[in-house]
Amino acid sequence: MLIGNVRPTTLDGVKSLAAQLRKEQGIKHATALDLAAKAANCTNFRHARRVLPMRPTAVASPYVLLTIYWYDKEQQHRRGRETLRIELPRPILNICGKSALKNVRGFGDLRMVADDHFVCDTLAGTQDYARDRLCTAERSLRFMDHTGLLPSREYRKAYNKRLRDDELPSRDHATYWVEPASGQFILVDEPYSGVPDEAERAAWAARTGWLVVKTSWPGMYNPYNCDLYVSTKGGSSYDLNALVAKIDAIPAPLIADEWHGESSPSWDTFLSPMARTKQDKRRARSKGTIYPVSNSTTVPYNYNPGSLRRRPAAKMEVDGHIEAGRIIKAVLRSEQSTNAVYTRMNSLRSTLEDWLAREIDRTQLAGAEFFDVYYHGAEGDAPYDEMAKSRGGIVRMLGSLKRKLQAAYPDCAPLREELHRIDMTMSLLSKNTTAD
Repeated sequence: MLIGNVRPTTLDGVKSLAAQLRKEQGIKHATALDLAAKAANCTNFRHARRVLPMRPTAVASPYVLLTIYWYDKEQQHRRGRETLRIELPRPILNICGKSALKNVRGFGDLRMVADDHFVCDTLAGTQDYARDRLCTAERSLRFMDHTGLLPSREYRKAYNKRLRDDELPSRDHATYWVEPASGQFILVDEPYSGVPDEAERAAWAARTGWLVVKTSWPGMYNPYNCDLYVSTKGGSSYDLNALVAKIDAIPAPLIADEWHGESSPSWDTFLSPMARTKQDKRRARSKGTIYPVSNSTTVPYNYNPGSLRRRPAAKMEVDGHIEAGRIIKAVLRSEQSTNAVYTRMNSLRSTLEDWLAREIDRTQLAGAEFFDVYYHGAEGDAPYDEMAKSRGGIVRMLGSLKRKLQAAYPDCAPLREELHRIDMTMSLLSKNTTAD
C-alpha cells in the first residue's frame, strides 16, 4: 500500500501524497490530507502544518569564519574589520581540535567564539596584515585537510642530541607535524626560494638518515617567495612520497592580493549565523576593540585601544622587589634548575621587572641599580645562592616569594598567572626533593 511505502518529511510531500491518495482511493481531500500526515508520523494535517518544513532544507556545507580587526596609526588612524569565510569539506574541529589549533600558523591568537567563528583579540597594525594573517590561516587549514597531519608539540623528542647540534641546513620558518595513525614526525620548513644548497641538504640527509623532499605546492608561510620541504626520519614504513603527492595536489594557495573576504571600515562586531544567544554575541566581540579601564584589582599597562596587558592595582615596596629578585636569580643560577624551571622563572622575573618599572618613580632606582634588582648579580645575593644549592632550599624560597606576592598584591588574574608559575616550579622540584 502506498501509505506503507511513502514517508513524507515536508509539507509539500504530505500534500503530494494526499493528492495521490485522493485519486487512488476516491476519498475527500481533507481525509487524504490527514492520512498523508499520519504517513509523516503526524496525528493529522493540522499537526503536520505546525511541525513540518514546507520544502526540503538544503544541508549546509561546513564552513568557518575568521575575523581580525585592525588599527592603522600611520594611515590617519584608520580602522576596520576583515572576515574570511572558508568552505570546508568537513567541520573544522574534525580537521583539527580546538586546543591543537593554537599551534597552527595563522591560528595562534584566534579565539573560537561560535561553532562557525574564530575572532582575533589582538589588533592587526594594517588592513593588509590582517588579510595576510587570515590567508595564512586558510592555507594551514587546507594543508591539514589534504594531508591529515596535525601540529606536534613533541618535536624535541624527534631529535636526538646529534640532530639538535646538526640541524637541517638553511632550515627556516619551520613547523612541526605528526601523522596521527603512525605517530610519524614530519618537519616542514619553508626557506626563501633559492637559499638552500640542495647538495648540502642531501649530504645532511645521508649523514643523519633523514629524508628531505621539496614539494611543488607554494606553501603556507609566504607562497611564491618560499619553497615548502618535508623531512622525516628514514628507516620506517612511512611513505613520504605519498605525503608529497597529497601536498602537491592542494589547490593554489589563497594570498592577500586575491582577497575575497568581507571588509568593513569600522569596528562593528561581526556576528556569525551560529551566534544566537546574548552570550554568543558578547563572546564575538574582539577584546582588541575594547578601550581598557582600571578596576578595583587591576590597571592596564596603557590606555590605548586593544591594550590587553594588565597588572595588579597595587605596589610592592622596593625592598620586596629586591628580595624577590635575589630569590629568582638564585634559582636561575642553581645547578638544580631544569629547562622547565628556567623558563618559568625567567618569565616571572620579566613580569615582575615590568611591574617594578610602573610602580616606582625611576629616580628611586637609577640606571644600573634598577637592572640589578632582577637581572644582575648584586651584594647580598650569596645567602640565596647558598640556599639554592638544594631543591628543598629552592622550594622553601619560592614558598616565601609566593607569600610575599600575595601580601603585596590583590587577588587578580595577572597575579594568579605568576603564582601559577611558582606553583608549577615548586611541583617540578618537589618530585625529586630529598630531605636536606
